[in-house]
Amino acid sequence: MNIVKRDIYEELKGSALPVVIYGMGNGADKIIDEFAKRNINISGITASDDFVRGQSFRGFTVRKLSELEKQYGRLVIITAFGTSIPLVMDRIFRLSERHMVLAADAPVYGSNIWSMDFYNENRRDIERAYDLFADQTSRDVFEKLINYKLSGKLSYLRSAYSSKEQVFDEILKLSEHESYLDLGAYRGDTIDELLHYTGGSYEHITALEPDRKTFAKLKTHVEGMNNIRLFRMGIWSEDTDLPFDASLGRGSGIRQGGSEMLAVTKIDTLYSRRRLTYLKMDVEGCERHAIIGGVNTLRRDKPAFNIAVYHRSEDIFSIPLLIDSIVPGYRLYLRQHPYIPAWDLNLYGVYNEAYKKR
Repeated sequence: MNIVKRDIYEELKGSALPVVIYGMGNGADKIIDEFAKRNINISGITASDDFVRGQSFRGFTVRKLSELEKQYGRLVIITAFGTSIPLVMDRIFRLSERHMVLAADAPVYGSNIWSMDFYNENRRDIERAYDLFADQTSRDVFEKLINYKLSGKLSYLRSAYSSKEQVFDEILKLSEHESYLDLGAYRGDTIDELLHYTGGSYEHITALEPDRKTFAKLKTHVEGMNNIRLFRMGIWSEDTDLPFDASLGRGSGIRQGGSEMLAVTKIDTLYSRRRLTYLKMDVEGCERHAIIGGVNTLRRDKPAFNIAVYHRSEDIFSIPLLIDSIVPGYRLYLRQHPYIPAWDLNLYGVYNEAYKKR
């Protein structure tokens, strides 16, 4: 792999341009905290004009970008929010035509931060994961995403984008006979995705959504569908109860200090008497625990899968390695779908039947 020589923090320390954080919220907090640890000074906070109403954030008055441009001229702008809205993404890309725009990779969960130190500490595993991918496109995406995560440069991220249509048409190739497990079903959007690519037919669906309000909307969304079971539960490596934080909307998840106790279960419990053909997993940083709780099912059924690998810094390399250690023989594919930062990064897997016959 051809990896950058300097990370975003080294780049910023060597820059004479003022650093401005674009966005407010949890992501901005993490970036500002990391910059403080590394003695990188911030000159201001900005947001889209519609959101600037004189509010303050982390000791700064939130200002319009035009005001900061008038004061400082050319800037280093650090995006600190997530978006897949084409209009907003295009606005960010156009900003990079007149400023240095970097999208710092702040993990949604966990404390590991991508830096040259993190890369060097995990280099062996990163290289092992690179060698697991089934096609050159996946290896190219992996290399571009590592470079993006280290440098924050949008050019690496943008050049890694591909559509979900290509994945479903050329890799997953779902049929009308799928027995589908949707972990993190939200309001039913990924059930709709399944129906779209199978012509509305399926054998059976099991869907889990832990958030109380979202689960109610999921129930309404699938009302009238046959052969479907819904659980307001989380997924884990064992059957137990864990603290759940419901304060972050779609990003709500299992974490210490959560405001309620949530029942969690295992894939192996859900599928002890039912076969599984297609697994989708987007479970807010619990992916590794969920996979461990599904070892028996994965080995028995070898389902096709679609697993989010962006919640924790290490997911991009540790989850492919985990899957391979449990069930050797999967053809693994990595695809980044349009998003800033590198969210909607998914690992796709289809078992190679020829491997089983060896």
